[in-house]
Amino acid sequence: MPNRRNLVCFMVALALADPPAAFATPPAPASSHEAIAMVEAIYARAVKGKDGGDFVTANKAARAKYLSRSLAALWDKSDSLVEEGDIGAIEFDPVTNSQDPDIKSFKVTPEKIEADKADIAVALISRHTPGSRVVRYALVHEAGGWKIDDIKGFIGKDPWSVRGLLTDFIKLMEKENQKKH
Repeated sequence: MPNRRNLVCFMVALALADPPAAFATPPAPASSHEAIAMVEAIYARAVKGKDGGDFVTANKAARAKYLSRSLAALWDKSDSLVEEGDIGAIEFDPVTNSQDPDIKSFKVTPEKIEADKADIAVALISRHTPGSRVVRYALVHEAGGWKIDDIKGFIGKDPWSVRGLLTDFIKLMEKENQKKH
């Protein structure tokens, strides 16, 4: 039979122990406002400049700032396979879904936002081309903020995805390098 001293020691040990996972405080969900604000800030800058969204993917530092770790690593690997003077996997500005950025205005619409993932659509209105085009973002919450995990759109009726284009390019270049050796 337990004595009072054993019972007190047990209760003190229980109080000092880590709480079970079921009772642990879950991490605070990422703010949907932050996800939307990030995408809006990208387009506010793209509308003002002549380079569209090039600042999002221009170099490793930009990609580290805006892209998820996995997408930035994929882009860096793709770049490492490009010979000097050649064009890489992405031959257009995915942020504006164009060769020649001419964004007059935009409308950001959250489609699905969870604690660590978000899907956001952006309707782009061009200065020169009638109608609008839509670019979709898959965002992930990592390293304390929202990061782009993929950008998707259409060119005509053909769908594209930055992640898909990079992956296909890497496979193609690795295959070509194997043929050379």
